[in-house]
Amino acid sequence: MINAGISRKTLKRVAIVAGEASGDLLGAGLVREIKQHYPDVECYGIGGPLMQAEGFNTLFPMEKLSVMGLVEVLGRLRELLGIRRDLRDRFIADQPDVFIGIDAPDFNLALERKLKSAGIPTVHYVSPQVWAWRESRLKKIKSGVDHMLALLPFEVDYYRKHDVPVTFVGHPLADQIPMNPDQDAARKALGISDNVQPVIGLLPGSRSGEVSRLGSLFLDTARLLRKEYPDARFLIPCANERRKQQILPMVAQYPDLDVTVYDGQAQAVMTAADAILIASGTAVLEAALHKKPLVVSYKMAPLSFAIISRLVKVKYVALPNLLADRELIPELLQDNATAENLCEAMVKALNDSSYRESLQRDFSQIHTQLKQDASKLAFEGVMSVISER
Repeated sequence: MINAGISRKTLKRVAIVAGEASGDLLGAGLVREIKQHYPDVECYGIGGPLMQAEGFNTLFPMEKLSVMGLVEVLGRLRELLGIRRDLRDRFIADQPDVFIGIDAPDFNLALERKLKSAGIPTVHYVSPQVWAWRESRLKKIKSGVDHMLALLPFEVDYYRKHDVPVTFVGHPLADQIPMNPDQDAARKALGISDNVQPVIGLLPGSRSGEVSRLGSLFLDTARLLRKEYPDARFLIPCANERRKQQILPMVAQYPDLDVTVYDGQAQAVMTAADAILIASGTAVLEAALHKKPLVVSYKMAPLSFAIISRLVKVKYVALPNLLADRELIPELLQDNATAENLCEAMVKALNDSSYRESLQRDFSQIHTQLKQDASKLAFEGVMSVISER
């Protein structure tokens, strides 16, 4: 519960940095919850369109932080360090009541350490996967983070073992997405007729680098799938206008495919689809909560993959597989991510009814596990840190 000793007048500024679309979703729910209790509070830092719609003031475009891969970051390092330095100076001068770093650990953990040493309470929302790789970051977490907000239940024991204050909050998507999404209503909203079979979602990612590596690969897979399913329709939701302008020229190279590109509408596409081909990331969990058969893929710069693959300590990259501790859905990464392999896995996802039924049961269990009223619990975790100070 919120400490009764904290009055509305004492919470004036909340600084937040979210680095990508998944963080924008988490941040939007948290900003909404904060403003329900403190309508006049200023929430500012870096956030995307969902956070801005809740009254958040972003100082830099969120896309500036949306970089994936070790090699890819090096090309943007000077710019990223400059943004972090500007934020550090601004926040130390302003002295917000709390700083909340949402994911983006390589950017936020160093910033949190500086701010904490300047007397600003710090919260990190979304645990870095220190239990999977780069456990050395735990030292940065212990020195820079007053409280960790964890999305996954098994993370709580890990942090408690290392004496890091932690709260399991679940995931806002599990709160938002119905346990039984209405496929017919989603298809009607997207203008898809009842007799189209199958409907296949293609989600090649929200970052520029992801789309450049996966966009044509997914469309090559769609071309192979069309040989199996001549009436197949393919749906691509775009995270933003930049991704749409990146994807449209790719789609134009496949005039033989029935492809529709949408502004946003990712959840509607997931609900409408019979199966989904998707880039590894938070969107995989979102698709699983829609109870749809999935095939997960990813490619990155070869050097980045070579380095990261040697550091990773877990068997899986997809969150549903991590939560179940077994392979619920196929993961086809890097050299295994070929159109032929992806097509084969998608055909199984579409044709094997017993597999789909089993998957739906597993996904329903995960949904129940993560449905915790995340934004409310995250808000209470933030307020507990402020009250302790």
